[in-house]
Amino acid sequence: MTRRSWDRLARMGAREAAWRLGSAARIWIDRSAAAVRRPRWIRPRDADRAHRDISARIAESRRFPIVPSRRADLVGRILRDCPHSARHAAARGDRLLFGDYDLLGYRGLRFDGSGRFEWNYDPVHDRRVPDRFWSAVDYLDPANGDHKIIWELNRHQHWLALGRAYWLTGESKYRERCLAELASWLDANPPLTGVNWTSMLELAFRSLSWLWALHFFADPAIDDAAPWTVDLVLGLDRQLAQIERNLSYYFSPNTHLTGEALALYVAGRTLPLLPQSSRRADLGRRVLLAEIDRQIARDGGHRERSLHYHRYTHDFYALALIVARITDDPAAPAFARALSRLAFATRVLADDAGALPHIGDDDGGALLPLTGRRFDDVRDSLAVAAALLDRPDLQIGATPEDAYWWLAHPAFHLKSTPHAAVRSVQSAIPSVALEDTGYYVSRSDDGTHVVVDGGPHGYQNCGHAHADALAMTLTVRRIPLLIDPGAGCYTIDPELRDRLRSTALHNTVTIDDQSQSVADGPFHWARTTDASVARWRANDGFDYFDGQHAGYVDTVHRRRVLSLHGDMVLVADYVEGAATRAALHWHLDPRWRVEVDGGCASLSSAGERIGLFVAAETLECFHADDSTGLGWVSPAYGRLDPTTTLRAVHGTAAPFWFVTVVDVSRDNPVVRVDPVPIWAEAGAIAHGTAVRITRAASTDYALIVEPHQAAASWRVAELETDARLLFCRMHSDRTVTRLALVDGSFVRTSGRKGLQLVLPSVAPDLHLDLQPAHGTRAGGADNGTARIAGPILGARLVVNGREHHVTRERRASPRT
Repeated sequence: MTRRSWDRLARMGAREAAWRLGSAARIWIDRSAAAVRRPRWIRPRDADRAHRDISARIAESRRFPIVPSRRADLVGRILRDCPHSARHAAARGDRLLFGDYDLLGYRGLRFDGSGRFEWNYDPVHDRRVPDRFWSAVDYLDPANGDHKIIWELNRHQHWLALGRAYWLTGESKYRERCLAELASWLDANPPLTGVNWTSMLELAFRSLSWLWALHFFADPAIDDAAPWTVDLVLGLDRQLAQIERNLSYYFSPNTHLTGEALALYVAGRTLPLLPQSSRRADLGRRVLLAEIDRQIARDGGHRERSLHYHRYTHDFYALALIVARITDDPAAPAFARALSRLAFATRVLADDAGALPHIGDDDGGALLPLTGRRFDDVRDSLAVAAALLDRPDLQIGATPEDAYWWLAHPAFHLKSTPHAAVRSVQSAIPSVALEDTGYYVSRSDDGTHVVVDGGPHGYQNCGHAHADALAMTLTVRRIPLLIDPGAGCYTIDPELRDRLRSTALHNTVTIDDQSQSVADGPFHWARTTDASVARWRANDGFDYFDGQHAGYVDTVHRRRVLSLHGDMVLVADYVEGAATRAALHWHLDPRWRVEVDGGCASLSSAGERIGLFVAAETLECFHADDSTGLGWVSPAYGRLDPTTTLRAVHGTAAPFWFVTVVDVSRDNPVVRVDPVPIWAEAGAIAHGTAVRITRAASTDYALIVEPHQAAASWRVAELETDARLLFCRMHSDRTVTRLALVDGSFVRTSGRKGLQLVLPSVAPDLHLDLQPAHGTRAGGADNGTARIAGPILGARLVVNGREHHVTRERRASPRT
């Protein structure tokens, strides 16, 4: 036994041990029986009559999201609101007819145009998996190809594309192709034999696809040559039985388990013609309800710390809620509460274009890829949730076509308005800390979106987590800028798998060329690192994150992030301990063009220009660099594209700082960033840094300190304060126009007409906007009013010799 096996055995409780023994016994019995008599599909003698009966029952059924008898109504709404949908559906369908398949990140994979092809074949690596009893198939062995590619084809989710094309165009060729593939698959995959019976989650996805195909194509008015509905229902029943007997309670108790339970629940509730449906629905419901609090944190995030798998879980509970409401299941309110939590986190984590960052693993799949949208585009999922929960603030923009199919049932036609174009309610989604899952999200009205990872490494064995403590992503005005480079693959290329999970491939700091968490195989870790957060402050003017991790021996990395809304993002990284070398990495989205000059990178894309500055450091630029592995991004599983990585290296012994400024201002661009000294009494501060940010029309000072003692103060330039964070903007005439502080009680400058801000006690956070009234130059005769976010009772503010009346801005509250 391996060390990992011994460790797992040592942690195993009596209940798990009993389950595993029972599972092993069932598998041994099945395998012994299969060795004596190979399992095969057997049609009943009255198959033709049964086919007609099934077709008639499905045609009249109202227990599934799409209702065949209401096909004309649905198609009419889609063609009216999405006028290009029929042409798009036909184009996708025709590619499938020609044997042209998109699987995961691979485009245009070629298969037999007849629909009869090898279902155990990986065309990318030209490898086949031997046909053996399912438990004897080593699908993780790269010698058998990439199981993810094989499984993706065998999910049969492209049947949804054929069904969509058939309904929207009326062309029977799409129906015929699906039925040909069904016959081919049944011939090639007898019960319990081969790679396509090994993963219960893959059987679950395939079962859901078959249910959609049954409702797309069953038609008693068509004289079919073969009783295909009988074949499909028999095959579906056998696969559901396999799932039921081998649920992933302990094998992979996360999205595998909930996905499997979803298939049992949906099939059981929507297909009552199967005798086992009631039992399977009950089992699926029990698992889905039990897993809500196990897998979904209180803040709505999925505990695996992979946003791709979060999206899976969001969609699982959305479909469960749809079926529960259609079939009048009392579980509907519980599913609605679960979806409400998940959808809020989805909306927070997605930027204002509806894109999720690629944090953690990404297997390239989706629950119901009806229209072939990018899987990191969650606008369809949010539109469905907005309608089901009556939460218009969740939706982003006009409703995508996918949501029409999800909500096609008449039960939702009058109760919700998912088909109308809506405007996203930006003010209802503020900056939010998802403290349980560890994501800290800063949002600005201009579409700037920052996500910082300040939480646990992962869930249980952390199989889908990356070594990304304190890493961050940044979208600027709805264009991704600093990205997570993605997952690449799972098992087919171990070197690539480990590289893309490593710390160097995330927007954070590496110490001595090491990764903060160390992988041990494709889904395990030899050592993991959690981040912790010292403070999170969010108000109308800025957001501030302060966290750290100790993933390196005798070394601590501490990161502060200041997001000044609509203006700039400042990242200050402090390394303390035994480190002798550190590297800061910034991975850029491929759509940005990059020019580097010393410590400044000029970035341009789609008419936007952004400056990225690293104080007192020289930036190295890597583009598709094979020697370092930098300058690559995996936008989907199996795909690797060139991009640009910026790196700053500090080669002296700790302690030291990296300070990065990302300028997102359009009106007052940053020219340069320079470190400046901090003046303080001896022993007053444990560590600190300050920079001067020279702009075209002003000068900013940013100060970050960690004090050794209370009631101390420090100075940078002419500013004196006791704050742990201070940001101050001065125009050329030395008037202060913007100020932010965290954990401070005063700020003052020298001179009779300087700034004097005195608070009655230490303020957790405070932002002052001292911009003059329109048409008044800074420092001139304005209305004497300062807008402030933070505590104000008893505050005294004097600017330029005049005492100001202080008004408080509205502060948004997150809806959970």
